[in-house]
Amino acid sequence: MPSVVATTSLTRRFGAITAVDRLSIDVPVGGVIGLVGPNGSGKSTLIRMLLGLIRPTEGSATVLGTPISSPAEYAARVGALVGRPAFVSSLSARANLVSLARLRHLPLVRVDKVLSIMGLIGRDMEPVRNFSLGMKQRLGIAAAMLPDPELLILDEPANGLDPAGIVEIRGLLRSLGQAGRTVIVSSHLLAEVQAACDYLVVVRFGELVFAGPMAEIMARTREHVDVRAEHARDTERLCAALTVAGWDVAVVGDVLRVAASASRAADLNRAAMAAGVTLSGLVVVQDSLEDIFLAMTGRTDGELARARAITTERVAW
Repeated sequence: MPSVVATTSLTRRFGAITAVDRLSIDVPVGGVIGLVGPNGSGKSTLIRMLLGLIRPTEGSATVLGTPISSPAEYAARVGALVGRPAFVSSLSARANLVSLARLRHLPLVRVDKVLSIMGLIGRDMEPVRNFSLGMKQRLGIAAAMLPDPELLILDEPANGLDPAGIVEIRGLLRSLGQAGRTVIVSSHLLAEVQAACDYLVVVRFGELVFAGPMAEIMARTREHVDVRAEHARDTERLCAALTVAGWDVAVVGDVLRVAASASRAADLNRAAMAAGVTLSGLVVVQDSLEDIFLAMTGRTDGELARARAITTERVAW
């Protein structure tokens, strides 16, 4: 299968900090690609290298089959939204897009097309200074789509959008991927990544943790059962009884999280009754992408900080 992006030992250092560390990935053409990782994991640095905005310290990469050392050769085939979009605030949304289209020698018919796609018709004659952050984000995505790109790279495209806007962006991403384009999306909204993406790349401290189809990583999910005693004072007794009975139990606040499938929920209920504990809740929960992501990268800031310190010490050594 052809690759839209391929990297080999791609590395970028900023002084003593290694933002991207020997990253080797091969991303297939077509569909929506999720790029996720904790803050400071090198996602934005990777995107900037792919766009030719910064040079790698070591290693190599290609975008649409062309080395990133020659970004001008593929720039016309790529659209991007990186960081907060910047426009001339006194000009209308339409005027801003017309200016960008003329600057890039693009047909002006694309302006109407992208305004329609992003739901900006009717607001297109308003000055951008009147736009909310979410509206500016829509306009930024519209600008990225002006060249009718084969590859669309979006860094946090749902930033500032309300829930309805997030759902619209999800639908847009899916439709673009299904139409044969490749869309690379960097996002912290893991539920949206799970819903929209076909392929996933997970990075942590600049290193590759996972790259593969979304179905492959979601196959790692497990069911568990959250059990809550009617009276909080019974939680400790219930936990002890379930543990003695052989269940794997974790305490999460006043909830006991039991490693069990839905088929064992009735057994748990009977075990609670045998211990003389009445339950107020028994819920079967399927792991989400967020659960897998946190297991891969770290569940707390403290855990991430300790892991980063170990990584930094290893690199320095």
